[in-house]
Amino acid sequence: MPASDTTVTASPPPEPRMDLTVTDAPMPADIAVISDALDRFNIERTGVDDRRPLAVLVRDPESHQVIGGLTGRTSLGLFFVDLFFLPPELRGSGLGGEILRQAEDEARARGCRAAVLYTITFQAPGFYRKQGWKRLGEVPCDPPGTSRVFMTKELAAQTDNRV
Repeated sequence: MPASDTTVTASPPPEPRMDLTVTDAPMPADIAVISDALDRFNIERTGVDDRRPLAVLVRDPESHQVIGGLTGRTSLGLFFVDLFFLPPELRGSGLGGEILRQAEDEARARGCRAAVLYTITFQAPGFYRKQGWKRLGEVPCDPPGTSRVFMTKELAAQTDNRV
């Protein structure tokens, strides 16, 4: 066999050595590194720099302390609801619907066309359905018989129907 017919197999390059840490208490600065890097990546790929937090806070009228509300973010034309909580004594009063409406209105003003969230079957899927949200799907979770319910709502076509 001539020398030109021999196959030379190169060794794969060594993998970079990295330290991996699993934690249930990441530092806010560490989360910011990951979040900011992903945001820069998204901006480089899309040319869109629109990620912003969004919150509607409920404050106690006397202490002015936050006692509930909604937190989320807007990015790339979507509104993400991350957390939504009202103390039991404020539920059923229409306040939750007003908080959600204000957040959706702000998301629309920021150019969002749709919104997404997840809730748990024992939390508030019925509340969100009453507010015009639609079920995307469910993923079983614990305890057995419980699911995370993923929901969405179109925002661009919404009009203000308040009287």
